[in-house]
Amino acid sequence: MAYRGTALVNAPIIVTALMGAADFAWADGLRRAHFPPDRNVLPAHVTLFHHLPPSVLEELAMRLKRLCAGPQPDARLVDVMSLGRGVAYRIDSPALMAMRDELADAFAGLLTPQDQARPRLHITVQNKVAPEEARALLAALRKGFRPRPLTLAGLAAWHYRGGPWELAMKAMFRG
Repeated sequence: MAYRGTALVNAPIIVTALMGAADFAWADGLRRAHFPPDRNVLPAHVTLFHHLPPSVLEELAMRLKRLCAGPQPDARLVDVMSLGRGVAYRIDSPALMAMRDELADAFAGLLTPQDQARPRLHITVQNKVAPEEARALLAALRKGFRPRPLTLAGLAAWHYRGGPWELAMKAMFRG
C-alpha cells in the first residue's frame, strides 16, 4: 500500500466487490450509456461499505486478502430495481453478504449510520436523472431481464476524495 501525501491518508475508504471481466464490461457499458455523463466519474461497481475511516486500511487489507483466499461467492442478478431517480440491478449473494457481515462486525464501532444498515447489493446503471427518465429505463430493462449468474472476482478498497476513487488495494478470489 502506498501512502502518497496526507490527502490519501485522510481519505475515507470505500469497499467494493469486483466483478469478473465480462460482467464488468456489460455493467460499465450500461452505466456509460445511461448515467448522466457529467456525473459519471466512476466505473460500474458493487459497494459494500461507503465510508470507513482511513485508519483501518491496513487491517482492512489483511481482512480482504483473507476473505479472498477462499472461493468466489455465488451471486445472481435477480431484478431490475428503481432508485427513484435511477435504475440498478439487484444482486443476491448470501456468501458475499456473509463476508460483508464479517467485516461489519470487525469494524462495528467505526461504521457510519449508512454502513450500519444492511445494504441491498446492486449495480447502479443510472442515477440523478428525472423520475420519468428513470421509469422509462426501468421499463425497458425489465422487458428483457432474466435472472442470471454474476461473477464476483475479488474485493477492493478505495480512497474517496470527492471525485473519482483511487484504488488503495484489491484482492482476487483464489479458492
